[in-house]
Amino acid sequence: MKRVNKHYNVTGNGNIKKPQGEQESRKKQKLVEIHQALNSDPVDIETLRRAAVSEGGLLTDEIRRKVWPKLLSVNVYDLPAKPGKDARQDHKDFNQVVLDVRRSMRRFPKGMRDDQRGVLQEQLIDIILFILKRNPQLHYYQGYHDIVVTFLLVVGERMAIAMVETLSTHHLRDFMDPTMDSTKHILNYLMPILEQVDPELHDFMQRAEVGTIFALSWLITWYGHVLSDFRHVLRLYDFFLASHPLMAIYFAAVIVLHREKEVKRCDCDMPSIHQLLSQIPQNLPYEELISKAEELLKHYPPTLLEKRAAIQPRKSLTISSFQDFQRARLQQRPDAVLRRQLQERPPAELAAVEDAAAAETSHLVKMAVWGISATLGAAALAVAQTALEWAPEFLLQLF
Repeated sequence: MKRVNKHYNVTGNGNIKKPQGEQESRKKQKLVEIHQALNSDPVDIETLRRAAVSEGGLLTDEIRRKVWPKLLSVNVYDLPAKPGKDARQDHKDFNQVVLDVRRSMRRFPKGMRDDQRGVLQEQLIDIILFILKRNPQLHYYQGYHDIVVTFLLVVGERMAIAMVETLSTHHLRDFMDPTMDSTKHILNYLMPILEQVDPELHDFMQRAEVGTIFALSWLITWYGHVLSDFRHVLRLYDFFLASHPLMAIYFAAVIVLHREKEVKRCDCDMPSIHQLLSQIPQNLPYEELISKAEELLKHYPPTLLEKRAAIQPRKSLTISSFQDFQRARLQQRPDAVLRRQLQERPPAELAAVEDAAAAETSHLVKMAVWGISATLGAAALAVAQTALEWAPEFLLQLF
């Protein structure tokens, strides 16, 4: 490990590692700021956004279950009911969804028993089909399940439905058209970003005619399909939920820029460069790349690049709806107010909501137990650590 000075070390992947005491102090300060932001009226979305983007993101799944809904304007006291059997009946995408979910085993914690994973896979199928049935304008694409499973594992079934439905009608909307044209349009932003930052690298890739298809799975799964460490996936979801909906393509650009020397060492042809870039490294300096991606979007916003990205005139539903989405989330009430409004409902309606919430809590407790009791591989250790962080003493004082 290289010494930078007497205070900081550089880790193997290039991130600066701060002293333990300073890290804990910053973490506690962030927790206080998140607590204050969540209890402001209206909710202080900008502070929550900064917390999600800044180093370390939202820190624990317990905090994500409080902040992610606010970033998507989801009222956790007004969640949809669990899907019924009718969600699966006569749905045109049923077979494809089942096929994709059945082969998504690596997205679940290692060591989880088959029957436990099976329950979650059935919930995953139900969530996807339920959302598609409620929103017939949305079209399923392969990779969508990689996004949905991330929310299922963190927030449970009912909250995942509400959050993914909002995400699907906003951030992911262009991916859910009946054709790939809108998705290709978003991918087309990649090369203009590279041209602005590193014209030489851009020209090298253009001569090789490599295109942008290597980044397709990164973009449409928010990297969930290509990263093996669930912690890294969650860190990026914190970032993307708090950012412009095109941030995933800016992050793709900083990955390519980070690998500039490797790219230029390749033969200048499509197969060589495509093979290199399609295999995403697992030890990326994520905090550094997140900061760079945010800088790129500020310096080269989509409005600056849209003419270069448009092979033919095209309106992005994702981009065009983002300003309204931003304005709406600034008007949210804190959970204490939402809880009070819930308690003012008729007794029968209140009882139904409380029963559903209890069932969801039971699911999340089981998730923690499954993770802790799993075979202690790297992924299982991450799940166990997350489970242990759900209710540390400090958080219990805050929330």
